[in-house]
Amino acid sequence: MLFRRRGKHVGSKKRKVSLVALLVLGLLAGATAGAVALYRSGYIQINHPSLKDYPVRGVDVSAFQRTIDWPRLVESTKIDFAFIKASEGAQVQDRLYRQNWSAARGLVERSAYHFFTFCASGQTQATNFLDVLAQGGELPPAVDVEFGGNCKSYRSLTTVRAQLRIFLSTVRVATHRTPILYVTSQSFDRIVHGYFDGYPLWVRDVVSGPSSLQFPRLLFWQYAGNGRAPGVRGLVDLNAFVGSKSDYRAFLRTGFAPRR
Repeated sequence: MLFRRRGKHVGSKKRKVSLVALLVLGLLAGATAGAVALYRSGYIQINHPSLKDYPVRGVDVSAFQRTIDWPRLVESTKIDFAFIKASEGAQVQDRLYRQNWSAARGLVERSAYHFFTFCASGQTQATNFLDVLAQGGELPPAVDVEFGGNCKSYRSLTTVRAQLRIFLSTVRVATHRTPILYVTSQSFDRIVHGYFDGYPLWVRDVVSGPSSLQFPRLLFWQYAGNGRAPGVRGLVDLNAFVGSKSDYRAFLRTGFAPRR
C-alpha cells in the first residue's frame, strides 16, 4: 500500500509539472503572437535610430498608402525627403504617382523610383519609367532591385545584371543624373556587388543598421517597413539619410555620395 501511494504521489507531481509547462508554453506562444501582431500593426519597431546619428529622415510611398495628407505628414514627422513610386516593370505605372509628386512639392525633397522586374528588358522598363517620370526631382531617381515580390522565371542573374545595366544607362542619359540603387542584403550580394559599384545605395535593413563596410556607397537606410505616421492611412516605410545634414545638402547639390 505504501508503494502504491508513493506511485500515485509521483504521478500527481508529473501531471502538475506538465500543466505548468503547458501553461508557460501557452503564455510564451500568446506573447509571441501578440508581439507579431503589434509589429505587423506598426506599434513595435526593431530599429530606433537616434536623431543625433541620423538627423535627416524620410519615407517611401506608393499607391498602397492611398491618398496622403502631405502637409500633416511633414509637419508631424519633420521628414526631409520622400521616395515616391512611379512605375514597375515594363507596363505598370503607379496610379497615385503624379498626385503624390505634386502634393509633396515644396514640402520635401523628392525622388521617383521604379521597381525593377527580373523578367522584362531593361530598355522597356526604362521607357516605362521615363514616360511617367515628372521633371524637377530634388533627389536623383531610384530603382528598387530586390528578390521580394519579384518574378521567379528570370533566365539567369547574369541576364538580370545585363538588363539592369541597360536600364540604369538609359535613365542616366535621359535625366543626366546617377540613379540610386535600392537593395537588400541578398540583392546586393547576388546582383549588385562588384558590378554596379559606382552607384549610391539605399539599403533595406529593418533588423539592424547596415554597415558602410558592407555597403561602401551607403547613402539611405530603410530602417522600418511598418511605420505609422499622421497623414498616412496604414503603414509606411521609414528611412534615414546616412550622414549629417551638411552631407545631405552636399548630396542635393552634387548628386555624389559624401566621402567617409
